[in-house]
Amino acid sequence: MAVNSEQPIIIKKVKKGGGHGHHGGAWKVAYADFVTAMMAFFLLMWLLNTTSPEQKQGIADYFAPASISSTTSGSGGILGGTSLGDDGAKADGKLSVVQQMAPEAQDVTKEAQSSETANLDSASEQALRDALAKKEQDSFASAAQSLRQSLQDMPELAELSKQILIDQTPEGLRIQLVDQEGRSMFKENSREPNDRARVLLRAVAKVINQLPNRVTISGHTSANAFGKKQDGDWALSAQRADASRQVLRSAGVDDDRVYQVSGKANSEPLYADDPTLAGNRRISIVLLREKPVLPDGL
Repeated sequence: MAVNSEQPIIIKKVKKGGGHGHHGGAWKVAYADFVTAMMAFFLLMWLLNTTSPEQKQGIADYFAPASISSTTSGSGGILGGTSLGDDGAKADGKLSVVQQMAPEAQDVTKEAQSSETANLDSASEQALRDALAKKEQDSFASAAQSLRQSLQDMPELAELSKQILIDQTPEGLRIQLVDQEGRSMFKENSREPNDRARVLLRAVAKVINQLPNRVTISGHTSANAFGKKQDGDWALSAQRADASRQVLRSAGVDDDRVYQVSGKANSEPLYADDPTLAGNRRISIVLLREKPVLPDGL
């Protein structure tokens, strides 16, 4: 058998890569990371453009170490389960975010400032009222001194000075023209003042005209010898008070200044221990204390 001296021919095929056309799959991961980063960047820019300075400050406070929330729930975070915008089911939560993130200390400070302002306004108003009340008190004292001085300076009034009593009451400056034994200002059971009473009333009118206060006039009678009250005293005391008002008006006191004219009979005796004394028969004129009128803004 003849030996085949020819060796078999072996062909080796080497598969080469398909070039650099696809670079495998690594480029897809890199591209996805790039797109994600760009989307995050534009989302951040949008958020910065749509949030208010208060929200930005709130976000900064949230990430500060002292303000980290211990809540781990989805609704306990910075947005509280809402998006940025108006309140609602799919609300932007603008108002809620601001309310949640606003420091409570600001509310406390505002309340303290409001309280302090209110206290200052109240103190200023009270100080002004006190100043006006003191001014009125001084005016009353000056008017009383003026009346006493005029009684001393005029001979025709000097002897009548004992029939005028001047004092200050809670109601105001009270001037009383009282009867003395043997020196009555009205004839018995008469409503018309005599000459003595008219002189005193004109002197009082000068004091009244010095002040702007309103005036009340009341008439008083005394009890009879048996200490009993008489029905006719009510009408008589009122008529005497009105007759005194007419004398004051003729002396220059404006009718608009007169606040009240009344008759009290013998219900308020000047000498309560003896209601029959002549001194209980009197005309009481009071310049009322007026409530201070404060300037606008107080």
